[in-house]
Amino acid sequence: MREHRTISIADQIFEQLERDILTGKYSRGEVLSELRLSSELGVSRTPIREAVRRLEQENILKETGRGMVVVGISREDMMDMYEIRLHIEGLAARRAAANISDNQLKQMEETLDLQGFYIDRPEGDSAEQIRDMDSRFHELLYESSGSRAFHETLSALHKKIMKYRSASVSKHSRAIRSLEEHRAIYLALKAHDGDEAEKATLQHLINARDSMTEMEM
Repeated sequence: MREHRTISIADQIFEQLERDILTGKYSRGEVLSELRLSSELGVSRTPIREAVRRLEQENILKETGRGMVVVGISREDMMDMYEIRLHIEGLAARRAAANISDNQLKQMEETLDLQGFYIDRPEGDSAEQIRDMDSRFHELLYESSGSRAFHETLSALHKKIMKYRSASVSKHSRAIRSLEEHRAIYLALKAHDGDEAEKATLQHLINARDSMTEMEM
């Protein structure tokens, strides 16, 4: 029981630290120590050590002689990830058009309704929720492809550019445009039109990438 609890806490700490790094709470180049993280998160150093080891494997933390340095995701990393997504996400959407279930379509529609709800709130007031709905929409798209390889690869890439996505959807005009693009993908999936689903997905990625390229970060 004690071992299971330690692993469970380590998983939670890993997810929290990963999110904090990917959202930019800890800046690139910032030095973190086990003692500091233990104090900030209110846990012993054992689960911190396990979480840090996993973050090193993810290449977003790096152990150096002066401590653990935040590697994070650079602008160049983000652009490379978009290039990869442009090669494979359209294929995932094409597969999703053939495989998506009525239940997945319903969940996608509900996600889009929530995305619209948060966008309609005062500007800048719901950026985190909008980003979370964006994550949920893409997660459903990847899941609907029916391919574990597509799902796992694309989910990881989408999560790693969290900081850039948050900044992008904080612009009201981009948030509105993104929702329109999501709806176009959804309608193609609902019609089981693989060509249109792939086309709409690629256009969405191009627009998102171009929006992030214009940002000063």
